[in-house]
Amino acid sequence: MHLDGTHTLSAPLQLIWDLLQDPAILAKVTPGVKSLEATSPDQYDALLQIGIGPVKGSFKGTMQVKDKQAPQQFTLVIQQNSKIGNVHAEGTIALQSLTETETEVNFTGDAQLSGTMARVGQRVMSGVAKTLVNQFFKSLEKELENNPAS
Repeated sequence: MHLDGTHTLSAPLQLIWDLLQDPAILAKVTPGVKSLEATSPDQYDALLQIGIGPVKGSFKGTMQVKDKQAPQQFTLVIQQNSKIGNVHAEGTIALQSLTETETEVNFTGDAQLSGTMARVGQRVMSGVAKTLVNQFFKSLEKELENNPAS
């Protein structure tokens, strides 16, 4: 399954970069994250609880940030396992400063699904993924509003 998109945030590039590198912020704004614990620099154990449409379950796995090119780009690798299937996803997040107070976030990536999630169908899973991405950006925007100087 492929996912890509662009979202513009009303904040400077460096602030967006800093927020996206902060595990406490990531845990707060990422839909379904129940815990995100560092096991080493840029490597985390993650526990998620997702409940959208036919995709409902607890996911346990890892998240790794790699290929950092601060403050413009990084790659995120996610491996999650659950009773309803497994997910292996890898995506690149690129930041571009539009103005001093606006940053464009571009993301592109692919996910391999197995188990029930794979059987549900790509169209349904693509919709679930888009919903989670939209929730992530809404939460990040709210975080920026509540803590403009984070």
